Amino acid sequence: MQITKIETSIADSIMPGLLLVRIHTSEGIVGCGETYYAPHAVAAMIHDWMSHYLMGKNPLDIEAHWRFLYERATNFGSRGTELRAISAIDLALWDIFGQATSQPVWQLLGGCVQESIRTYNSCGGPSYGGANAEKKTHTWPGHGSVGNQGPLNDYWSAVNEPVELARLLVSEGYQALKVWTLDFAAHKTNGPLHITHKDITRALEPFQKIRESLGSNIELIIDGHGFFQLAPAIRIAKRLQEYDILWAEDLLRVDCVDTLSDFRDKAGIPVAVSEMFNGPDDYRLALEKRAADFVMIDPTWVGGISQTRNITRLAQFYNVPVVMHDCTGPLTLLSGVHVAASSNNVAWQESLRAHLRILYPQLIDTPVEVEQGRIIIPKIPGLGVAWLPELFTPGTNQYRATELT
Repeated sequence: MQITKIETSIADSIMPGLLLVRIHTSEGIVGCGETYYAPHAVAAMIHDWMSHYLMGKNPLDIEAHWRFLYERATNFGSRGTELRAISAIDLALWDIFGQATSQPVWQLLGGCVQESIRTYNSCGGPSYGGANAEKKTHTWPGHGSVGNQGPLNDYWSAVNEPVELARLLVSEGYQALKVWTLDFAAHKTNGPLHITHKDITRALEPFQKIRESLGSNIELIIDGHGFFQLAPAIRIAKRLQEYDILWAEDLLRVDCVDTLSDFRDKAGIPVAVSEMFNGPDDYRLALEKRAADFVMIDPTWVGGISQTRNITRLAQFYNVPVVMHDCTGPLTLLSGVHVAASSNNVAWQESLRAHLRILYPQLIDTPVEVEQGRIIIPKIPGLGVAWLPELFTPGTNQYRATELT
């Protein structure tokens, strides 16, 4: 079996930050992959550089391809575009492997440990990662708009009607919700350096109202999007203690593991780090220095399924549970689900109701099943879904293709 063609597509009208990838083989099997952020740069990396190695290779030699591309990219820096490109390729190769053996990916990773994965609802809306009227093609990380009241805009509801939203989520079987209500304070001049108690009170008002009305019937999570430096992050953490949260995620910028460890020592709350990590050494240092109560992984930023599996096992050696990130695409989510299904060290999978019900059905041919707050693992060979073929129509969606000659 040989790799004969690589295709990429950017569906600006649906999720403009998402790169869709398909890898074709000589046996007619097509594997699907993805990554998120700067999709044009990643597409260029795949077609203009990595394809020179991949074309004609056996797609089932996944580890060999991962190591070659990663090691050659480390000659000039591998943690940005290069690692996202490797991630997308890795997903597609695992998808091919599953289809070639008629097995779901989780079976190839060691078999089923859990048949469904507990998921929490991140309170974003359809425009969180999706195209919107104001900014069709670009939003900076951590700068999403609250937006207006509307179908499945859980960001607006979390800010304006948090109790009603929490009750709705509980009725659907969700056991936890996540908000990022501190962002407005970080956007102020020098906001990452100082946050007032007034702004903290405003940011945590949804938690106050939910605890008053629902008690501990739903878990609470907050994401700081890596905005704050140490002193304001500690101030926020102290105020969070009264709400008995499940974890605080990336209150602090993650570019110094020693400071993350210092923060965890002083915070007095469970801490999750970090979807913003991408190199294996980041996770090793965070675990060795006891900087995390939870390890968060984004499969399409760290190096795909191959690296996600490795980091999950590494965290297990330290008895630190893993939580999987997704606000970025259906295959990111499903990659986390496949690794989680084959591990007893993955506690939660992130998901957004707006993505599951509005955006992802416009991209993939099979819906992601959620029942009573748990994602049902796919039984179909490979990743269990495929990109809708019309998204790869030449002349649309900034389509590119590289073929074996």
